[in-house]
Amino acid sequence: MSLPFRLNLFVALWCAMNAEVMAEVREPTRRPNLVLILADDLGYGDVSCHGARDIQTPHLDTLASEGMMLTRMRANCTVCSPTRAAILTGMYADRVGVPGVIRTDASNSWGYLRHDIPTLADRLREVGYETGIVGKWHLGLTSPNTPLERGFNHFHGFLGDMMDDYYTHRRHGQNYMRNNNAAIEPAGHASELFTNWAVDYVSERAEHAGTPFFLYLAYNAPHFPIQPPAEWLDRVQKRSPNLDPKRALNVAFVEHLDDQIGRLMQRLDELGLRENTVVAFTSDNGGSLPHAQNNDPWRDGKQSHYEGGLRVPCWVRYPGHIQPGSKSDHAALTFDLGATFLQYAGAEHPDDSDAIRLKGVLEGRAQQLVASASPRELYFVRREGGHRYVGHAYHAIIRGRWKLMQNHPFSALELYDLKADPQETKNVFAENPKVVADLKKRLAIHLQRGGQVPWQPGQANVSDSAANAGR
Repeated sequence: MSLPFRLNLFVALWCAMNAEVMAEVREPTRRPNLVLILADDLGYGDVSCHGARDIQTPHLDTLASEGMMLTRMRANCTVCSPTRAAILTGMYADRVGVPGVIRTDASNSWGYLRHDIPTLADRLREVGYETGIVGKWHLGLTSPNTPLERGFNHFHGFLGDMMDDYYTHRRHGQNYMRNNNAAIEPAGHASELFTNWAVDYVSERAEHAGTPFFLYLAYNAPHFPIQPPAEWLDRVQKRSPNLDPKRALNVAFVEHLDDQIGRLMQRLDELGLRENTVVAFTSDNGGSLPHAQNNDPWRDGKQSHYEGGLRVPCWVRYPGHIQPGSKSDHAALTFDLGATFLQYAGAEHPDDSDAIRLKGVLEGRAQQLVASASPRELYFVRREGGHRYVGHAYHAIIRGRWKLMQNHPFSALELYDLKADPQETKNVFAENPKVVADLKKRLAIHLQRGGQVPWQPGQANVSDSAANAGR
């Protein structure tokens, strides 16, 4: 290789790797508002822009078309609490004490969020953002793990996990609806209430245009019980009279949720907030197959480490910065959205973060393309109780084309070549001993890191440095 060629190559690489920094210097300093919308159990195949033919999601489709679709987004976990803990901390869920679902029944609760780790809301407040959460919290019922203690200025929503009824808003007979710390008894369907409160929040914040805001809008829908308003079910049944009754319920439930998200998007436009607001949408895990939710084209669904349990719809809109109608197959995890919000806010990227920032991907800059030459390692864990799991955990790890996984704590490891077999039809564990050995070693490192952190209340949450003391 000649010297001039090497110099030209060096200059090209330097420019690519610094393009994002150079662009940020040229950009105005006005920081955008940040809106993260999280659906609960929305299947990859339950949005019409992903090809579903029996469901109509015009507002989500429009939002997707106005920004970038992240077609290879995976949730951090196959169930609710761990994904939420990961998004709000930027760390793998077991590293923050939430390897499983935090429940209102303490005897069947499998996580306790570390309170020595700043949340996304904490970090955004440090750089001047107002922070609000509307909807489902699901990361603790009592101090120190309530929303107002974990970085949010404002909370209007549901403190617990799932609702037993979308109109009475109870869980095991208990009321977990809150306005900040006060118990409330609102009337109406939960999805509509959450949208009303989100509209109220952005309307109030629009009166303080000099202060940017972060809104985390976490719907309970379409998590079971599948309970759409009657008029929405009637509409679907008239349109598709031959649709399976269970499927019709879910279609109506998702279409109602889509309508509510459309209401919020319309209000942002009315307030003149569209141009300076980053809106991200995704789901906390795949859809539940027993409830007729759809994860096509991926295998299996919620609770599963097959792709149907992990792949989720995801898109991000930021007018003037993210190209409308763009797509990326960058291998991402949902907690990357939190890291990206910090990046847009001008906040520091935490040294202990497992997440990566996606601004370069979203805006089509070369730095992320250079970095993607090295395969990213994706780690998943779920701990669960009951007679089936007995409190054990099961795990998965993806590196490049290879995926090593368990789908049950007592099942054998499986290996899939996701490039050759994205639908995971052939377990190639026996044919690839070197790949298996390498991924086992990498998985063991994650298990050691997660194993340092308590995940039950009554044990002191400790930092990594404390956990390593004396070892």
